[in-house]
Amino acid sequence: MNRFFEYVVHHPFLVAAAAILAVLALVIEFRHRARGSSAVGPADAVRLANSGALLLDVRDSQAYEAGHIIEARNLPAADLAAKAETLKKYKEKPVIVYCDSGMASGAAARALRAGGFNKVVTLRGGLQSWRQENLPLVKGVARKDGKQA
Repeated sequence: MNRFFEYVVHHPFLVAAAAILAVLALVIEFRHRARGSSAVGPADAVRLANSGALLLDVRDSQAYEAGHIIEARNLPAADLAAKAETLKKYKEKPVIVYCDSGMASGAAARALRAGGFNKVVTLRGGLQSWRQENLPLVKGVARKDGKQA
């Protein structure tokens, strides 16, 4: 214990930097938990989608048509509040929300949670991480029955 105090006395800047980093890590973790946001990686998203989760693409329709995850529904983030009622049958099912980079999907996921959706997660890294894993994308617009046109 004496060596610890000796180290602290001789290296105050290193100790202060370590303490600041530790506090910063705690603050970030508590903010993340307070938001209630949880993110899944591409592999977990595939597993959830295979077990019946809804994939919700919150990008605009042009970006959706340029390439999206198979069987994903497109509901732009700007229209989410007005059209959230169309998703009511998924309130008790897992919903995976994604965008290009993972930033817009966080706000959309919070809005869905506020609307009563219990099992909402985001795709960590968005469609960029999906592409990095070389997972398949489809192009075009989906018909009303969910099949590709």
